Amino acid sequence: MILTELISLFPEEKVKTEGQTNHLLGNNGEMTVFPTTEEEITQVLKFADQNGKKVSIIGGGTKRGFGGLTEYADIQLSLAHYTGITEHTPGDMTVTVKAGTTFKELQDYLAKHRQKVSLDPSWPEYSTIGGIIASNESGPKRLGYGSSRDSVIGLRIVYPDGQIIRSGGKVVKNVAGYDMNKLFIGSMGTLGVVTEITLKLRPIPKYESLILLSFPIEMQEEMSLFVINLLDSMMEPIALELLSPALSNRLTHKEMYTLAISFEDFEPSVRYQEEFIKSIVPDGTLFSLLPQAEAELFWDSFYKTAPSGVSSKPGSVTEAALKIGVKNLDVFKIVKECAGMHKSVLIEAHGGLGHGLCQVTLRGSSNDVMNAIERIQQITVRLGGYTIIKHLPYALRHKTEVWGEKPSYFFLIQGIKAAIDPKSILNNKRYLGGI
Repeated sequence: MILTELISLFPEEKVKTEGQTNHLLGNNGEMTVFPTTEEEITQVLKFADQNGKKVSIIGGGTKRGFGGLTEYADIQLSLAHYTGITEHTPGDMTVTVKAGTTFKELQDYLAKHRQKVSLDPSWPEYSTIGGIIASNESGPKRLGYGSSRDSVIGLRIVYPDGQIIRSGGKVVKNVAGYDMNKLFIGSMGTLGVVTEITLKLRPIPKYESLILLSFPIEMQEEMSLFVINLLDSMMEPIALELLSPALSNRLTHKEMYTLAISFEDFEPSVRYQEEFIKSIVPDGTLFSLLPQAEAELFWDSFYKTAPSGVSSKPGSVTEAALKIGVKNLDVFKIVKECAGMHKSVLIEAHGGLGHGLCQVTLRGSSNDVMNAIERIQQITVRLGGYTIIKHLPYALRHKTEVWGEKPSYFFLIQGIKAAIDPKSILNNKRYLGGI
C-alpha cells in the first residue's frame, strides 16, 4: 500500500512495477522509478526517508555486479532518463552534466568542440558518468589521465532525506574549504544520489598512436628491464599496460606477454617518442606500431573485454572481475600468476606499469572461479596489496569478502555513513564492510 502512494506521484511511464524479477547480479528493486528531474529524485528519497524504505541506484547497469549483499531494495531509482549537458564553458574547459548521461554521449558532444573528459572507462556506450564517478572508475590510460577524482571539480548531490547540497565548484581553480568531492567519489552511492557532475576538460590531442611490444615467455627479465628504462626516461606515455598472454591473444592474436604503450600529443612529439621506444626495444620481441585509427579500434575492443552488468546472463559460465592494487613492478607478478592459472579457468589480466592497478577477468565454473579468486587474494596480500571484486553473481558475493578485509580506519567510514544516512536508505550493504 505504501509503495502505491509513491506510484501515484509519478506518470505511468516513469514507474515499472513488475515485482521481484530475479537478476543474476541482484541489486534489484520491487519497483523501478525513472525520474527526469532533480525534483523527482528528491521526491523519491523524501518518500523513502519518511516511510522507512530502502533505495538502490542504477544508471546504465554496467556495475550491477559490483557490491551489494541484498538482492532487493524496496525502490530502484534509475537515472537512465536523467540525462543531458547542463552547462559547457569551452573557454574555461569545464562541463556540467547530468548523472545518467552515458560516457560516450558526453564525449561525442565534447568532440564537436575538440575537447574531452580525460577518463577511459569500460563499456563507454552504457556506463553513465554518475556510475563512473560513484565507483571511481579508471582505465589503462590512468597513467596519463589520472582517476575520476582528478577530473571532478564539483558535484550536486541529493542526500538520503531529500536535502540538496553542492560540493566543489564550477571552475578549475577552486580551493576554498574541504574537498568534499572526494567523500562521494568512490562511495558507491551510499551517501547520496549524485545528480550533476562538473568536470575539467582537456583538448583532444592532435595525434595518437599505440605501440604493441610482444615478448616471448622466456624474456620476462628483458621485459622488466625495458619497462624500468622507459619509466626512468623523459618519455610520457598515456598508458603502459601489460597484457597477459590470454588477453593479448584475444586482442592481437599473439599469445605472448604484450606491452601496450600509448602516446597522445602533437604528432612530432608522438613520433619522437615512438623513435625512442624503437631504440631501446630488446632483440627477440615483436614490435607493432598502430596509427591513430587502428589505435582507436584497439582501445574500443579493449574496453569491452571485462564482464558487464548489461550483458551478463545466467548460464554454465560464471564471470568475475577483480581490481587489484599493488606496488608498481609487482604488476608483473600478478599478471604472471594469473597466466599460470589459465588452465583451470579462463583468466585475462592486465596491469598498469606506472600506477600499479591490475584488472583481472575470470570465466569458468563457479567453483573454479571462486578458487581462483581466493588464490589471487592470497597472492595480493603477500605482496602488500588489495583485491576488490568488481563483478560477481549475487549468490557468490555472499561467499567471499568483495571489498577485502576491513581497514583500520573503517570506524571513520561507518561514522560518516551514520551521520549522512542513519537509516541506511541508500544502496544498503553495497560498500565496504556491508555498509
